[in-house]
Amino acid sequence: MQLTQLTFEVKDAIAYVGFGKHEKKSMTTLSRDAMEELRQIVTEIGVREKKKELKGVIFFSHKPGVFLAGVDVNLINSMKSEAEAARGAEQGQFLYNMIEDLRIPTAAVVDGVCLGGGLEMSLACDRIYASDNPKTALGLPEVMLGVLPGFGGTYRLPKKVGLPNALDMILTGRQVKSKAAFKMGLVEAILPTERMLELVPALLVKPVPSKKGGFEKTLERVATENFLTRKIIFQKAREKVLEQSKGFYPAPLKILEVLEAGAGRGRDAYLAMEAQAFGDLSQTVVSKNLQHLFFLTDKSKKLDNKDELPSVKRGGVLGAGVMGGGIAWLFANSEQAPIMKDLNQAALELGLKQASGNFASALRKRRLSEDDFNRKMRSITPTTSFDGFKGIDLVVEAVVENMDVKKKVFAELETKVRPDCLLTSNTSSLSVTEMATALKDPSRFAGLHFFNPVNKMPLVEIIAHPGASQKTLQTLYKWALDVKKTPVIVNDGPGFLVNRILAPYLNEAAYLLEAGVSIADLDQAALNFGMPMGPCRLMDEVGLDVCEKVGKIMQDGLGVRAVASGLSHKLTQTGALGRKNNKGFYLYDEKGKVTGKNPAIEALLPSKTISMDETQLQMRLFLPMVNEAAYCLMDKIVDKAATVDMGMIYGTGFPPFKGGLMSWADTEGADRMLAMMQQFAAEISPERYAPAPLLVELAQSRRKFYEL
Repeated sequence: MQLTQLTFEVKDAIAYVGFGKHEKKSMTTLSRDAMEELRQIVTEIGVREKKKELKGVIFFSHKPGVFLAGVDVNLINSMKSEAEAARGAEQGQFLYNMIEDLRIPTAAVVDGVCLGGGLEMSLACDRIYASDNPKTALGLPEVMLGVLPGFGGTYRLPKKVGLPNALDMILTGRQVKSKAAFKMGLVEAILPTERMLELVPALLVKPVPSKKGGFEKTLERVATENFLTRKIIFQKAREKVLEQSKGFYPAPLKILEVLEAGAGRGRDAYLAMEAQAFGDLSQTVVSKNLQHLFFLTDKSKKLDNKDELPSVKRGGVLGAGVMGGGIAWLFANSEQAPIMKDLNQAALELGLKQASGNFASALRKRRLSEDDFNRKMRSITPTTSFDGFKGIDLVVEAVVENMDVKKKVFAELETKVRPDCLLTSNTSSLSVTEMATALKDPSRFAGLHFFNPVNKMPLVEIIAHPGASQKTLQTLYKWALDVKKTPVIVNDGPGFLVNRILAPYLNEAAYLLEAGVSIADLDQAALNFGMPMGPCRLMDEVGLDVCEKVGKIMQDGLGVRAVASGLSHKLTQTGALGRKNNKGFYLYDEKGKVTGKNPAIEALLPSKTISMDETQLQMRLFLPMVNEAAYCLMDKIVDKAATVDMGMIYGTGFPPFKGGLMSWADTEGADRMLAMMQQFAAEISPERYAPAPLLVELAQSRRKFYEL
């Protein structure tokens, strides 16, 4: 047997099947070739089993920290029809059935990532042993690609952990750590990472001990086998799915349909349903868009010279407060023991409160132990001096958004740190190029724009300027990846990338309100498009005062197409700032829950509202975003459509199921976009809806943004 992907050997009558030895990528996946080799190996094991030459089989990984990250997504993406995808699922099912049908004991020895097809293969084994490695995580994330587990996962997981646990994992793609996996019965034991392969052979030939109080003997099993109870479980699950997904994502509903219809069916009949459902889902527009997003995200995590770049061992934050505290939390959470400096103790207390609140949230959700909570909080050093700054590798400035203040801060900071320390500004709107003039060595300086709240928003914009060195930009990119953020490198310009594209969306919302569209209709139209919140709710989150300030910057930088609505100034005159003082378009309680509309703002709007076709309303909001994105590409803020999509999805929550702003525009067609822009320019505003030259060019040449 000639093997290039997997390894196979027999020692003391135990067959060892190894993954990842020849894998060059960081994550080991099952490619088409690997699946074929696995089939050959399992066939050989079956032959030796009949000859009574084997006592058991152990599946393991040669790569520390990665068992199997699932089936190669390129394989799913390559399937061009529902029938082809269903056949692919059937082939995987057949292979895993072969493993399940072996009469000798089989075990998956899981150290590290075990996802998708990797977990499905493990479930086909008699038992799963997990390592005590904190990186060990098991899950079925197929729903995030718009499909369902197609190699028997929806059939075997409920049998192993019970229906409620299985639904939670399959519908959300949630990954579980070793302790949680053991508690729910997904793994038979947790073993020390270094000795797993040494210990498992002896365990393999022993019967699996029944767990006291395990699922098999609990009332939960009896209850979920009851027809009425199962019906209630599925009804509640369906309600929750619709509440969270708004019906935009077909995969969770299809998963529920398969699981419910398959209850009580034999393996072959059930798996036939699963394979067909996989085939159907794989060809949906939503799945194709989610696969597109997967490839964009995966590509963004790669940095060719990552090993050659320096690592950040200690961070610094200038300016505490909410944002500074959030950035200090990010450093501390990544074991980079930050120093947080501000002018007075009160500001430092606010920053520490913000960091503590972020850690407390993880503690409540059991993602952090109390010991880790205390240790990480202690790693943040609050100070009113520059003591210790010589030991810092990266400083993030987060003081007030005032150019003169920032320049003064950087001129002083440069004298307090080492020559190789990176200096960055968390500005959301000010010119990084101008800021750099305050430094003697601007090559080590760049913008580093986080989105609020730092602990929840994945995106960080790395803002380049003409004097920034490539090493600085790449080191910041590496650091962003290290702290589990999604970085995009953009060039300097008004609003950079995300805020520049978001500004016309919010500005147009204000114009629509002035025209008589109700707050409710406006926000609902955006929600029905797929946005996580409407523009009025978003302005409350950003801060109405911030929106007004950014609006002025955009108008100054971009001219007549960005003239701000007169409403923005009137809003802040009411004293409403949004969530920060619990008064914006909406009123909020102390926990941030909406309690109603703000009568002071409603009094500023027309007393007589108008109704507008929802599609027309959505186009009024989103077309200006597409148009401004075209200008961003023309102005070389970014050089490709993919960067725009990454920024808008991870920075604003633009609907992932649409593939991103540029992907959506390509689907709709530049010619249709141009026609609507021209219509709105004639009917509403020739300045705000003047089509970008690039949009005109694409419409005339029938090309797409992704073809640039």
